[in-house]
Amino acid sequence: MYAIICDGGRQYKVTEGLLLDIDYREAAESGDAIEFDHVLAVGGDNGLKLGQPTVSGAKVSAEVVGLEQGKKLFVQKFRRRKNYDVRTGHRQKYTRILIKSIQA
Repeated sequence: MYAIICDGGRQYKVTEGLLLDIDYREAAESGDAIEFDHVLAVGGDNGLKLGQPTVSGAKVSAEVVGLEQGKKLFVQKFRRRKNYDVRTGHRQKYTRILIKSIQA
């Protein structure tokens, strides 16, 4: 069984037992439970159930595993012949979750 959920403006295809990185949530700590009510579709052995826009009564339960950081990205700004050269770095934060169950 799988579901397509929407979180933070992005759509994810999830199955039970899947580890997923979603946008950073400041209040989330390891072991916390998260429920996704915005389920766009649910598929399985008995076919595909599409929502208009969401499937009524469907929800996906997940548990927070921990907080992660993405790889370091460098931003280079440069203006030729102007003695201007700036290099900055950025590491995006993510919340890693484990999908526990899908209820349709």
